[in-house]
Amino acid sequence: MSAKAHALLVPSPGMGHLIPLMELASSLVTHHNCQATLVVVVSSNATSPAQSQLIQSAKTQKLYDIVELPAPSGHDSNAAGSVFTHLSAIMLDTRSSLRSAISAMELKPAAMIVDLFSTAVLTVAQEFHMLKYVTLVSCAWPLTLLLYAPILDKQIDGEYLDRKELLEIPGCKPVRPEDVVKPMMNRKDREYQSFLRIGKEITSMSDGILINTWEDLEPNCLKAMREHPEWKKIVTVPVYTIGPMVRLAGQSGGGGPRSELLDWLDKQPSESVLYISFGSGGVLSAEQITEMACGLELSKQRFIWVVQPPSKGGAGGNDISEYLPEGFMARTHEMGVVVTTWAPQSEILAHSSVGGFLSHCGWNSALESILNGVPMIAWPLYAEQKMVATLLVEELKVAIRPKVLPTKAVAGREEIEMLVRKIMEQKEGDAMRARAKELKASGEEALSVGGSSFSMLSELSRLCKINTEQQCQKVDTEKLA
Repeated sequence: MSAKAHALLVPSPGMGHLIPLMELASSLVTHHNCQATLVVVVSSNATSPAQSQLIQSAKTQKLYDIVELPAPSGHDSNAAGSVFTHLSAIMLDTRSSLRSAISAMELKPAAMIVDLFSTAVLTVAQEFHMLKYVTLVSCAWPLTLLLYAPILDKQIDGEYLDRKELLEIPGCKPVRPEDVVKPMMNRKDREYQSFLRIGKEITSMSDGILINTWEDLEPNCLKAMREHPEWKKIVTVPVYTIGPMVRLAGQSGGGGPRSELLDWLDKQPSESVLYISFGSGGVLSAEQITEMACGLELSKQRFIWVVQPPSKGGAGGNDISEYLPEGFMARTHEMGVVVTTWAPQSEILAHSSVGGFLSHCGWNSALESILNGVPMIAWPLYAEQKMVATLLVEELKVAIRPKVLPTKAVAGREEIEMLVRKIMEQKEGDAMRARAKELKASGEEALSVGGSSFSMLSELSRLCKINTEQQCQKVDTEKLA
């Protein structure tokens, strides 16, 4: 009996990178007859309780193996502003322990799948004659900017942010200068050079690119990457759409007590609650927290708001009432809940009482919202979130957003009230809700048997199987010799 194809998945540190690769590992094992091993780089002081719980849950389920490697020492755990440089350096220094872990495996992996911050470890995959894939945990449009950035770097002088003209990407929606990702905001910074290097490595070091999207969600962008003459010079490996890869309600396998937030939602009318969360890394200024609170109160809509202490301009301490308008909690306690710790986002978005999501537009969160048919108020803060917000608002038409980017100016309470009312009680919100439900059906179809993403994952599995058999034959030949 021939061995199963074995895939090794290596995400860089961070929940946003870990979750999609965990879902991919589950899918390969459950639907595509593969064996999978997930490598988790664990820091003793920077691993969140939510991540620890997630890893423990996956170990309990035993769908795939988990190998935990200690994060190399000497790296600043608080380097959020230079994520391309910082995470790449961590993964570069992880190669030795990764090599040892692979050597100890009885069935050697046939393929290594990394995220875009882990391209440095693909040299280890080369040593073990593995197929090499880079997966993008975001959608296709930001990827085109990353891959095309080395061309733009030669074409354009000066800072991108100073341009009045759009950044043209062949066959794709142009990018507004204000929407570019953070590494492109300062071309003199080392982070920009790391960004350009990774853009080149994705195609030069891999056998294929996996994107957490699906064919019907971004058809023009995907068609351009595969067929446009300019893109054929840049992307010389296959592009696979494998999404939507996202952790939905009931898939966490935690088995813990049900959150009180869900009990509260049970008592609310259908599609009446706005959920507000800015992800694990998203924080607002003290002034913006005040305006958000006043806008919510003025809207008279029900809400669950996950609040973190402000980024600047607030007093110390963890008592969130310090940062909220005086009396806000008392005045809104019947209409809303303020959460200062972790909230079960997947379960909240899946609840029938939730009718809107004010989100930072991380791609995982955007997919969770779409796959639950929930429209969004887009509030991008960092990374590729401004591009995702533009996609959600202008192309997919499942979101609205403030007039000015939240990173540029404080949105006032009147505008927040207007946005909340529009999405929760006006026809525009109903139209976006209907559109979100259409995209939900489209995403589910892509992952079902015969769907576009299912078929592409089946092809990956087939290629891994072939490589496994070739490696087994090689071992057998060496034994006979």
